Amino acid sequence: MAISLSVVLLLAIILVVLLRGGSIKAGPAIVAVLFGFFLASTGMADDIQRFLDSIAETINSIQF
Repeated sequence: MAISLSVVLLLAIILVVLLRGGSIKAGPAIVAVLFGFFLASTGMADDIQRFLDSIAETINSIQF
């Protein structure tokens, strides 16, 4: 849950920066948000979540 919330917050910040910087217009941003919203309710959501969890675990296991 904490990882999901962090990713959502990070993506929201990136989206706001892109909108304010003019790199992305409001229309495509709304389409991207709606795509993510509807993708989360499909059967692929579990596979995507497992993939993101494995990436997070891999990054967490890196020793510096």
